[in-house]
Amino acid sequence: MTAAALPPAFTAAVTTAAVLGCLAYLAAAARLRARGDAWPYGRDALFCAGGAVLVAGVAEPWGSAPPFTAHMLTHLCVGMVAPLLLVLGRPLTLTLRAAPVPVRRGLVALTRARWAAVPVLPPVAALLDFGGLWLLYRTPLLSVSHHSAWLNAAVHLHILLAGVLFSFGLLALDPVRHRPGMALRAAVLLAAGAAHAALAKSLYAAGPPGTSFAAADLHLASQVMYYGGDAVELALAAVVACRWYRAEGRALRRARRTDRPAPRGTTAAAATRW
Repeated sequence: MTAAALPPAFTAAVTTAAVLGCLAYLAAAARLRARGDAWPYGRDALFCAGGAVLVAGVAEPWGSAPPFTAHMLTHLCVGMVAPLLLVLGRPLTLTLRAAPVPVRRGLVALTRARWAAVPVLPPVAALLDFGGLWLLYRTPLLSVSHHSAWLNAAVHLHILLAGVLFSFGLLALDPVRHRPGMALRAAVLLAAGAAHAALAKSLYAAGPPGTSFAAADLHLASQVMYYGGDAVELALAAVVACRWYRAEGRALRRARRTDRPAPRGTTAAAATRW
């Protein structure tokens, strides 16, 4: 069984959007630096790398790879690696700092809206992302999409957007109305990783309904899904852990400053003012 190729118009649209997005990002970063504000060059590299991985994913440059393995490589790039890299670039924070005032006001209103906070809540984003994968691979949806190029494109678009929402909500790098607690994010990441691993193992045993991939292809594709997913989830966990460590360090420093004893000879009233 062979996978349906993505429509050339869809591939061209995603490639154009990725290139223009990277150029706009670099221009905004240059504007910040030109006025004396700091913006790490590493974020530029991460965002542009995410754009490059996304373009490579939709271009499907997998050569003679078996069809299901090629399909899984595409989904790994589009749904996990590219979203992680794009979110690590913190494009929303950059836009809020570099965009004109009317744009910033609109974005601030958007980030404070209750409805906008729902899709990036980690449990909701995880359900959209990994629940969508279970729906794709454990129902006839994949088989149906292989006979329709535009349905295949819609599946890829969902995987991309769901992956971005999951990385955005889990990492919580950019300002949002309600930033989830560290315990909730860790629990969601653990549950999502377990669901992803269970799906990969199920594909090793039996292919998606309605498909007829060779056993060797199924085994290789499931390993790509399992180990590739593990690598991305470990990267997510590392970022979450680093942010927790830094937050705890800042809280400890604030506590030490608050509890610092007053210098000798300082009255209680003066100490209170300090």
